[in-house]
Amino acid sequence: MRSNVLGCHIDIMDMSEVLDRVEAFIIEGGSHQHVVVNVDKLVKAHRDPNLKNIINQCDLVNADGMPVVWASRLLGDGLKERIAGIDLFIKLVERAEGKGWRVYFLGAKDAVVSKIVSLLKEKHPSLNIAGYRNGYWTKEEESNVVKTIKSAKPDILFVAMSSPQKEEFLGAYLKDMQVPFAMGVGGSFDVVAGIVKRAPVWMQRTGLEWFYRFLQEPRRMFKRYFIDDTYFIVLLVKELIGRWAAHLK
Repeated sequence: MRSNVLGCHIDIMDMSEVLDRVEAFIIEGGSHQHVVVNVDKLVKAHRDPNLKNIINQCDLVNADGMPVVWASRLLGDGLKERIAGIDLFIKLVERAEGKGWRVYFLGAKDAVVSKIVSLLKEKHPSLNIAGYRNGYWTKEEESNVVKTIKSAKPDILFVAMSSPQKEEFLGAYLKDMQVPFAMGVGGSFDVVAGIVKRAPVWMQRTGLEWFYRFLQEPRRMFKRYFIDDTYFIVLLVKELIGRWAAHLK
């Protein structure tokens, strides 16, 4: 079952159900794409029909942001909980170690992705790492990136790139890479590597994690949070009014 939030379809699942779904994908084989949506991505999807189409074609879609969960409840298709990308990433790494799944890390700078691999090897010595590389390449190099990942035969591909680049990359090449489960992890590599600190739990639960992120990089995040993302409120109000008007007819 899925909730429709501003035209994007989000799975109504809790974390345990998501983990079981991923395991089913890996057992099944084939290629499955996962995406998390937050306020920023919903606004971008509204402005970019191609991104919205990619999101709605994904096999698993979760809400990474309490405002999205609250919006779903206002619209009548309430999501069970927020599934933060970094929390899912960490839990999937743990399950991958236990199940013997092969994992590949793609994205960020060389120093960051190398540190991620080193830290995870230390914490999860039995983790089967299929490979890793940074997230920077030219258009001419792209086919080689795809071939390298396909040759590594990972069960899970974690992609730490910005949106909509990671969604477009996976949408274009996932079937060619033949990865059973691919997940965009946003800034999770930076958090796990200790480059970016995550907000305290109380801020995560109250939907204020974005504000903590803003305090860390105010100049970089001001436009996103206080200009671009405020459009989300406009879109939500329009959707609520539209549904109310349709109900009165």
